[in-house]
Amino acid sequence: MSNTASPQLRHYPVTLFAIGMGMLGLTLAIHAAELTYRTEAYYSAYALWVSVALLAAVTLGYLAKIIRHPDAVKAEWNHPVRIAFFPAISISLLLLSAALLTDHKAIAGPLWWIGMALQGVLALSVISAWIGHRSFAPVHVSPAWFIPAVGNVIVPLAGVPLGHAELSWLFFSAGVMFWIVLLTLVINRLMFHDPLPGRLVPTLVILIAPPSVAFIAWTRLSGGVDSFGHILLSLAYVFALIVLTQAPKFMRLPFALSWWALSFPIAALSTASFLYGQELQSQSHIVIGTVLLVLLLTIVGGLLMRTAIAVRRGEICQPE
Repeated sequence: MSNTASPQLRHYPVTLFAIGMGMLGLTLAIHAAELTYRTEAYYSAYALWVSVALLAAVTLGYLAKIIRHPDAVKAEWNHPVRIAFFPAISISLLLLSAALLTDHKAIAGPLWWIGMALQGVLALSVISAWIGHRSFAPVHVSPAWFIPAVGNVIVPLAGVPLGHAELSWLFFSAGVMFWIVLLTLVINRLMFHDPLPGRLVPTLVILIAPPSVAFIAWTRLSGGVDSFGHILLSLAYVFALIVLTQAPKFMRLPFALSWWALSFPIAALSTASFLYGQELQSQSHIVIGTVLLVLLLTIVGGLLMRTAIAVRRGEICQPE
């Protein structure tokens, strides 16, 4: 790699893995729509391969950073905000496993084991850093801190169909517990401390993700929609409405990689709505899922275009 590329590589951010999360979330949402409307899985297959290509590109770039600039990776790990994005790596693998489950089960199984093990290591490491002697302040807390917890509740999505119910219960339980703990901390920070800095405002959408994914995981684990499932999906809609009240703030912000935080939570809520609609034959939830999917396609299309422009202009891998 050239010397001119090396400084940009040093600032290659771990937050780029949010692209993998968003694209694979889109893939699963499209697949849920295809199942609901009983159509061939053409579009989800296209989305899957685009997602794999983008995730591979992001992964190769970060591996190069690990090799060339391990000190910069360590600095990201020690960053009070970016540390929460490291589990996006394992989450992407778990989502990829879930996306491959239908047609490529032989690949999905090993990927799930790798993603599950990496998620366990990263989640424990992040939590250990949070409760250790690191100097965190309330201003460092943001909805991005939900990412490690969300990773845990994603484990059952492919884990249950693959026959790993006990491990799925373990991760689901940990994810729900830390979601509740972190929700208290995040709401406290949002209400009683300084507003989120501009780059982190889009992470407010992450509030939608934990209950949405937890609903899907709970449905897998319990075998259907019950009262607790109703509560989880209802909470997801409540947080979606809360985030909607903050939408005008988003319109005034310049583009940053944090905008990719919009994609996965909306994908998760769309998928959850389709799943509820399938389970209980609820046309209203199918309509909600469809509207969210259209919104998601619009958002992801815009994000891909804006990210490509930022890459061409050299705006991505820059020091903050």
